[in-house]
Amino acid sequence: MQLILLSGGSGKRLWPLSNYARSKQFLPLLQTPDGTTESMVQRVMRQIKESELDAEVTIAANTQQKDTIENQLGNNVDVVLEPEHRGTFPAIMLSVMHLAFEKKCSDNETVVVMPCDPYTGLEYYEAINEMAKLIDENVADMALMGIKPTYPSPKYGYIIPEFRSSGIQEFRSLGVSRFVEKAEIEDAEALVKEGAMWNGGVFAFKLGYAKNIAEKYLKAKDFQAFRSRFAELPKVSFDYEVVRNATNVAVVPYNGTWKDLGTWNTICEELATNAIGNVTLGVNNVNTHVINELGTPIFCDGLENTVVAASPDGILVSAKKTSETIKDYADQLTDRPMYEERRWGSYQVLNTQEFEDGFKALTKTITLKPGKNISYQIHHHRSEVWSFIDGEGLFVLDGKVTKVKRGDVVNIPAEHFHAVKALTTLTFIEVQEGGPLIEEDIERFDFDWSNN
Repeated sequence: MQLILLSGGSGKRLWPLSNYARSKQFLPLLQTPDGTTESMVQRVMRQIKESELDAEVTIAANTQQKDTIENQLGNNVDVVLEPEHRGTFPAIMLSVMHLAFEKKCSDNETVVVMPCDPYTGLEYYEAINEMAKLIDENVADMALMGIKPTYPSPKYGYIIPEFRSSGIQEFRSLGVSRFVEKAEIEDAEALVKEGAMWNGGVFAFKLGYAKNIAEKYLKAKDFQAFRSRFAELPKVSFDYEVVRNATNVAVVPYNGTWKDLGTWNTICEELATNAIGNVTLGVNNVNTHVINELGTPIFCDGLENTVVAASPDGILVSAKKTSETIKDYADQLTDRPMYEERRWGSYQVLNTQEFEDGFKALTKTITLKPGKNISYQIHHHRSEVWSFIDGEGLFVLDGKVTKVKRGDVVNIPAEHFHAVKALTTLTFIEVQEGGPLIEEDIERFDFDWSNN
């Protein structure tokens, strides 16, 4: 079985901890069985192993997420990078062609697609295994997972099975009568009474079945040729483009634990403690959670049903019941991520300034892991000053390599090639001057570190 994990998300609902590069699935907020913390995607990968699901995993993600995925899951994970955000249909088609061209999977291979961040029990993976068996045995062209609703929700799509009975578990799988998109609460109540199930966003099919669909839109000689034309695929959901048009569909009911931890209200329900980070809670708080990623201490008292979250991107203070409205304001509050994990380490923006004469400056702290390096690069619009405050490394300026350590300062004019490699954990302060001061002002080149 090939298992595709969809890693999308804009990061708006869990602002300020999440952003487009660090979506909700990467936030290390959940407690592991041994008492440490893990992210949603780490939890899913752990559960896949624990369930002994016989599957090879591929993650479909945007390019900004690649470094975070490798930091959290290691370098051996198979990642397919989407050139741009276009919805679940293009993402799945790109992943399917990756399996066909790059992994050389046969058309008869069973493929299961699921989100990378559901909060479930291990029985969820038993249902996935059942879906795969239906496809292996040619019971249906496509199998879906139907989640037994715990309440009538307007947030989820619904699958109405062909057999509507209270004995739904008598059936190994059910046929599908119709689909309903997100419904108003009154309609959702009627659907639940009718025996409808939430659409869990899990799909199973033969590789050849999906490949034939992809080739109706794009014919390509190899994976890179298909990826280069990614923008030609319709910007639409897989449900709308494929599932609704399928004629032989089965749905596997799932009655176990299932939550979408997509809002502060829902994720707080699964936190092991009410305070994370540099937080002190007074004795008069009720059902209040505080998450602090800043060094600055936070004290809260007299709050009820409230969430407080602080990160380099900003500070949120909200009643839990209204916390989801942050998605409507996130774009107005932050124009760039202030903290990012990269393959080589991490950076945090400390300050941005614009002076009366139009001069702009941005200050960030950068930490490299031992043996890692920043790419050999130039900037066209900014100069930089690096002040090394801890560790040792090798600094390159226009091909000349020098050793750097705590206390050293280097100047990098615009249009000059530069890079740095950490010999030990290396931390430095970077001051950017010029404009525009954006991450996109970078051009990367190869550099041979083998002789240094």
